[in-house]
Amino acid sequence: MATLGLVEYKDATPEVRAVYDDIMATRKTDFINNFWKALANDPATLRRTWESIKQIMAPGALDALTKEMIYLAVSASNQCPYCIASHTAAARNKGMTDAQFAEIMAVVGMANETNRLVSGYQVEIDERFRT
Repeated sequence: MATLGLVEYKDATPEVRAVYDDIMATRKTDFINNFWKALANDPATLRRTWESIKQIMAPGALDALTKEMIYLAVSASNQCPYCIASHTAAARNKGMTDAQFAEIMAVVGMANETNRLVSGYQVEIDERFRT
């Protein structure tokens, strides 16, 4: 259960409803997920987080699927079960295959392993990598 509970649409203030409405319109859905419902306990945080995500995940130099797969990889690395589930679903909806998911997890696992080895061995950065 969320620490402060979840704010359902019917119980939301007008300020929170406005953010919920924008989420649903932007994502073309009638669903508000629990992450947003939890953040709605602090309307300023809800709005700020939604505006940032909306900006970052908007079309840009990276396509929508790539952005979702990066979000999934970081979520796996940070061990956030909710974000893993959410961004796996979003990536699948944008076309991610089982093979791509498996490869992402392999890359995340390898990156975490080698990052820890580099940190443990305190490996100096090659001068060639600095330019």
